Amino acid sequence: MPNKTAKTAAKATVSKATASKVAPKPPINKIAPKPVAKAPVVANKPAAKPVAAAPRIEEPKKVLTQRQGFKTNEFVVYPAHGVGQILAIEEQEIAGAKLELFVINFMKDKMTLRVPTAKVANVGMRKLSEPALVKKALETLKGRARVKRTMWSRRAQEYEAKINSGDIVAIAEVVRDLYRSESQPEQSYSERQLYEAALDRLSREIAVVQHVTETEAVKEVEGQLAKSPRRGAKAETEVEADGEADLDADADGDDAAVADEAA
Repeated sequence: MPNKTAKTAAKATVSKATASKVAPKPPINKIAPKPVAKAPVVANKPAAKPVAAAPRIEEPKKVLTQRQGFKTNEFVVYPAHGVGQILAIEEQEIAGAKLELFVINFMKDKMTLRVPTAKVANVGMRKLSEPALVKKALETLKGRARVKRTMWSRRAQEYEAKINSGDIVAIAEVVRDLYRSESQPEQSYSERQLYEAALDRLSREIAVVQHVTETEAVKEVEGQLAKSPRRGAKAETEVEADGEADLDADADGDDAAVADEAA
């Protein structure tokens, strides 16, 4: 019995020693990491509505009624197109620069033209002729036709230049020189075209100046032409120093027709 007790006590001693060896070491104190702050959760909110821009207040356009001595509703003569009426004077922005323009309407041609106000002198735009100048043009129609002894092609260019000059007396000269009565030979096609263009320009201006219809103005022009020296009669040609001649109708008609064919 004493041996058993001693063995038991020895086992208990060995168990304690083993237990002391196997016992875990106390944990080492570590610095705990700082907690990472989480971003606050923002609830989805509806996007803010854009603020409407305040309406831009445009400055009222300046109404122009007169420039370079011309005013709205006035009839003028534009050399390349004849008599027209100024409907308005407006401003336009072109390539960042403001430009003033005359808006001219040519009713008979159904055309509207815009002309820079600063260039009216360059293009030859003018006011209507005074009554005294219109009277002079009508008196010109009663004179004898004066035709240069040159080829028709050259004369045609001179007639065109007179028509597009805007000079009412020069236009009357073209009408006088190209007019043919019923007793005279018919005009060539090119002569007829130039005559009608000159007659149209002349009668339009006379109509506006005298406040009559264009038909009445044409009758007045033809009445003045009828008062010119007798056409168709054989007459001697009087050559003047400047190379011009007063030609009777037959000679002039034949010469013009031949020259026209040659051109």
